[in-house]
Amino acid sequence: MRTILVGYDETEGSQRALDRAIELANAFGASLVLTSVAPVVQAAGRGLGATDPIDSPERHREELAHARAYVEERGIEADYVAAIGDPAKAIVMLAEERDVDLIVVGTREPGLAERIVRSSVSQAVSRRSHRDVLIVHPR
Repeated sequence: MRTILVGYDETEGSQRALDRAIELANAFGASLVLTSVAPVVQAAGRGLGATDPIDSPERHREELAHARAYVEERGIEADYVAAIGDPAKAIVMLAEERDVDLIVVGTREPGLAERIVRSSVSQAVSRRSHRDVLIVHPR
């Protein structure tokens, strides 16, 4: 295993995914690629559309900066990629571009209403990717 991609957004699930990816990177001598994806509110034709002002690209760059400090403290080599778009699609595309060996994403236990209204990024990544995906569940 050479490269592990982690989807990160400072939630408890993504922090657990990052911790697990760090453990694996240490065990296999692998490098990490961390991405944080600012979602678009609504697609606009061929363009990406508007981003959510509450969940902005700037916020995701800040999340990656926090993750960088955390990862560097643990002595792991990593690359950091901020993205905009559908989070699952962006993670899968980056995994293909970087030819990663494993994608690690966190999940959480949504309530019934949230399951009906929103899709799970971790489930969408596992459905769309042709790479191995590790979904890290909350404790």
